[in-house]
Amino acid sequence: MITIAVDCMGGDHGPRVTLAACRNFLDHHPDAELLLVGLPDRLSGATYARARVVPASEVVGMDDPIEVALRRKKDSSMRVAIEQVKAGTAQAAVSAGNTGALMAIARYVLKTMEGIDRPAIATQLPNAAGGATTVLDLGANVDCTAEHLLQFAVMGSALVSVLRDDPNPSVGLLNIGEEVIKGSEVIKKAGELLRSAANSGDLNFYGNVEGNDIFKGTTDIVVCDGFVGNVALKASEGLAAMIGGFLKQGFSSNIFTKMAAIVAYPVLSSLKKKMDYRRYNGAALLGLRGLVFKSHGSADELAFEHALNRAYDAARNKLLERVQARIAHAAPLLAGVAAAE
Repeated sequence: MITIAVDCMGGDHGPRVTLAACRNFLDHHPDAELLLVGLPDRLSGATYARARVVPASEVVGMDDPIEVALRRKKDSSMRVAIEQVKAGTAQAAVSAGNTGALMAIARYVLKTMEGIDRPAIATQLPNAAGGATTVLDLGANVDCTAEHLLQFAVMGSALVSVLRDDPNPSVGLLNIGEEVIKGSEVIKKAGELLRSAANSGDLNFYGNVEGNDIFKGTTDIVVCDGFVGNVALKASEGLAAMIGGFLKQGFSSNIFTKMAAIVAYPVLSSLKKKMDYRRYNGAALLGLRGLVFKSHGSADELAFEHALNRAYDAARNKLLERVQARIAHAAPLLAGVAAAE
């Protein structure tokens, strides 16, 4: 059985969405069980087969400062869910709560893997090739060194190898141009490190890529700092919302926009489905000594169920062990980089 601990109190909607998603998830995964973590009185109706309530007395609010979540709310549903992973009671934890708090608590409780300085947030963004591009980091680390970007690439490769059953996914380094002479000093150095990793067989490094390559699907993975990655994520969500708004508004405007909407509807409807962030919900917090997945805070039932699916697939396919193996293989390179600093 794959056991997942769920922070049922997190996100904008709390148990109203998370419990419904949990029920749907269990219906589709007979080999899974869930630990429903939260305030007992709010979870009293969750009498599902293969699920049990794990009580927590506090909730981390979406606007709680990290210090409050980490130091004062020690019995929060978020923390108790992550502690299930540390204790070995669950193979993964999922939360739609405060991202900063989730990363801080997960890092404090689980610690980082040997050879990894900072965990990274990785998720998939839909691309024109009909698949998805895995991008990291998406906001955990605003200021990154070249060494951090190398670590992200190693961890991202392990993640995609699980998601796609591809032992050698391609990695691109996000830059302002494809040429190796372009970019900041950090990016240039990161490019050198990634090329060295490719020469040693640790990575399948494609080279520099630009922002539009994320959505073209030029590479399987795109590595960047958290500031840039978060902007790309929000832009993707904004585009999906804009397309949805046009489809909705086009049929309620004047005759000309109605005609245009009718003609464009099949194409835009297909594009909207591909760009629907709910289908790609569930970002992995990579680099920790345990599996933790972050759901979008505004996730509905479908989106949160997809986050549960991500955690299930990661646990079933032993993502943690694969990340550790990748890091171990790249250890000489990572150690050499650290020694040079």
